[in-house]
Amino acid sequence: MDMLTLTQLADCRMRGERAELSAMLLRLIELKSASLHQHSQQVANYAMSIAATMRLPREEIARIHLGALLHDLGHLTVPVTLFSKAPYLTAREKSIYKGHCNAGANMLENIPAFMDILPCLQSHHERWDGTGYPKRLKGVNIPLGARIISVANHYDRYINPCAEKWRKTRSEALRELWDKAGTAFDPEVVKAFSETLG
Repeated sequence: MDMLTLTQLADCRMRGERAELSAMLLRLIELKSASLHQHSQQVANYAMSIAATMRLPREEIARIHLGALLHDLGHLTVPVTLFSKAPYLTAREKSIYKGHCNAGANMLENIPAFMDILPCLQSHHERWDGTGYPKRLKGVNIPLGARIISVANHYDRYINPCAEKWRKTRSEALRELWDKAGTAFDPEVVKAFSETLG
């Protein structure tokens, strides 16, 4: 009984630390860029809806939601000037930008409360066909949370882009996801997202 109580206390303490640290990290993202903060919130909402539609366990949905909230944490290491130039970046600038996946995971790698979301941060730019980054993972080798966040991330980028001329309607953005299902995205995740949108 005492052991169970100690375990429960440790879990409560970890959840409390996780919530407190998450709020601080989200505040840092907001200070870096209000639009990046808004994007993080929207991606988290989409990702949570996808995970729920896929009938994942509640704990997994919560993990994916947090991973989505912090998926762009590594952008804290990317100079603001690169954001204003995107998508017109030099090869060197693209390399710096692509480093945000590992940078975000590296920031949290020694914090036990975040160990379970590191794959979401590191792998959300991997592609179903193995041509993504940073590790060129392919298919089901990409963690499910990262596959879900990838779809949510791209959808939000399609409908809320930095440059107005890149904006797509909801149906155009969904068509774009379907066009890339099986190459960039997990088809089952795209299907679940389509169902959430109705």
